[in-house]
Order: sequence, then C-alpha cells, then structure tokens
Amino acid sequence: MQENDPEREILKELEDGGTHYAILSHRWGAEVSYKEMTGLMKLEEQKRDEVRQRAGYRKIIESCKQAMKDEYKWLWVDTCCIDKRSSAELSEAINSMYRWYQNAQVCYVYLNDVDQSTFPAQQDKSKFDKSNGWPEWFVRGWTLQELIAPKRVEFFNKDWVHIGNKQRFAPTLERTTGIPSKVLTSGLAGKRLSVAQIMSWAAERKTTRVEDRAYSLMGLFGVNMPMLYGEGKRAFQRLQLEIIRGFTDQSIFAWNPQMPRT
Repeated sequence: MQENDPEREILKELEDGGTHYAILSHRWGAEVSYKEMTGLMKLEEQKRDEVRQRAGYRKIIESCKQAMKDEYKWLWVDTCCIDKRSSAELSEAINSMYRWYQNAQVCYVYLNDVDQSTFPAQQDKSKFDKSNGWPEWFVRGWTLQELIAPKRVEFFNKDWVHIGNKQRFAPTLERTTGIPSKVLTSGLAGKRLSVAQIMSWAAERKTTRVEDRAYSLMGLFGVNMPMLYGEGKRAFQRLQLEIIRGFTDQSIFAWNPQMPRT
C-alpha cells in the first residue's frame, strides 16, 4: 500500500476457514474505497495526498500496524476490501459477512468518539448525546453481528489505545446492548434463543440505508438472500419470510401494535 510494489502479495479470495487474519469493525466516516486504494499510486499527487489525509485512510494504516504487531499476515477492512462497483461482489460480501467475522482470529473495534483510556462502562448522555449515552458504534446496525460473531474482540479508542476486550467487559456490554453475556463470550451456537429475542437486540439500532436494517441481520439468523438496494422496507419483509422458512419459532409474530388486536 505504501511501497507501491506491484509484486506485493494480496489476498484475492478470502478462504476464511484456513486463513489467519484480523478484521476491523468501525463506524463509517470519510472512508477510502477499493478503487481509490488499489489505484492510489496512479492518482495525481494532490488527489493522493487528499486520500491519505482522510480519517478512513489513517484508520486502515493503524489497523495494519496493530495486525503486524499481533503477527497477523492479513487484515480485512470492509471499506477498501469490497469493490462496491460490482453488485455481485457486494451481494456475496454481505451474505458472507457474518462468517468472515466469525472466522477471524481477532476483531479490532475502533471507537472513534472515545477519547478516554478506559472502556466506557457508564452511560454518559452529555458526552454521547446522539447515541443514547454510549459510543455511536453501539447503536449502528452492522456492528451488532460484528460484536457477536468474532470469538475475540479488542476495543481501541480514537488514538488507537487498547481499552479492553469483549470477554472482560461482557457484563457491561450486556447492559449496553441487551445481549446476554453467554452469547457475547461464546456465540450463538447451542443457545435456546427465540427469534424475537435476537430481533430485540437490533430494535434501537440505526443504519444509513433502510435495506441494511434487514441485510445486517441475515448472519444472526443464518439466512441468505439477494441484495436489492432500492427495495426499501420490503427487504425486512423478505428477511422475515426467510426466517419463517427456516424456523418454526412463532415469536417472530410477537410485536406491539399501536391498537389492540384480538
């Protein structure tokens, strides 16, 4: 990336079952795309410098440094590892996302709005007023599966200072997210959880695109479906249909209507 070596080895296909790699989970901001990253050295100097000044570029560099420090050869970052110009590649990535996070040896969580050197164990609405008193990472849709799927999750503040991990702060994370500690520490496998309970973890979370409210939950329910950006709220209806096909759990119908129903 920095040395512009045309022979530098890159991971063309993520064989996540046998490849040892780290993965990044973060809140999106001014990011660097796949096209920009792969063509960085071909850009005009002014444009190249602009890309390198972005917070998203520094985030990739710092993630790489951490992965090297932890002796991992590979790091996967969604912003620059998915060519979003290809609808087929984007669909494959979204359908594979939960598995990729699950099979990573470590997930680095970058909390860009945390400046303290300790994990935010108490709700602070004056500091995080836009996200119910917790860092914004905890109220985003995609980060729900990125918290649950990996076995090992390490948290970093905005200066890339390590401030804790999922195992140690499971009780705090349970209070913050509503996810049981046992799920946080050992995953979903073997747990007797209802569809409604899993859905409840996502109830207050937000996504930029309406469709992503559904797409970000596919991995938690072990379902797959094609991506159709532009379908709006119908994406969630399709998700419900896929869940009904695979589960006999009727708690999916347990919802709270505005008016009483018989």
